[in-house]
Amino acid sequence: MKQATRRRRNPEARRREIVAAASELIVEVGAEAVTHRKVAARAGVPLGATTQYFDTLDDLRGAAFRALADEVDARLDGVRQTLAERGDSPDVIAALVFESMDDHHAVQADRAVVTAAVHDPRLRDLARHLSDRLVELLTPTYGEDRARAAMIFIDGVMWNTQLRDDRLAQSFIESALARILGESLSSSSATTATP
Repeated sequence: MKQATRRRRNPEARRREIVAAASELIVEVGAEAVTHRKVAARAGVPLGATTQYFDTLDDLRGAAFRALADEVDARLDGVRQTLAERGDSPDVIAALVFESMDDHHAVQADRAVVTAAVHDPRLRDLARHLSDRLVELLTPTYGEDRARAAMIFIDGVMWNTQLRDDRLAQSFIESALARILGESLSSSSATTATP
């Protein structure tokens, strides 16, 4: 007779499952609607498991927001890579913004983090970090003011995607970014340099 093998619990894997479930729920229903019961049901774990790993609902939500921010950070790494390969002209940036509007989960995750940060000062540094990363990517070429203006515009484009059933045309996004960014600093200094 074979001895039944007991399934070993992997505490870190279970914790990740709980955080992933909380993150999904935040994106779907908003942070305020997230409860231990809903997270446990989504993760397929006993209700007590959520409180075993997270003392409070705020702790659980905080871990979920950090996971969502990590997702956004990973996408920004992809943006950085693309800009390094293809350049950071307005047409390339507009194409990236337009493509990102197809990723419903990514758009929702970004909005969830920003919306929660508006109401929870503890999350503001996290949300600012994500915005600041985009500004850092564009500042060397366009300067901080224009890079920040472009980030604010892109944020508005993403909010527009959430509020309307149609999305902005890529040509509109490109045209607006071209006006916001103007010439790159290297181009403008090259054209104004005297022999």
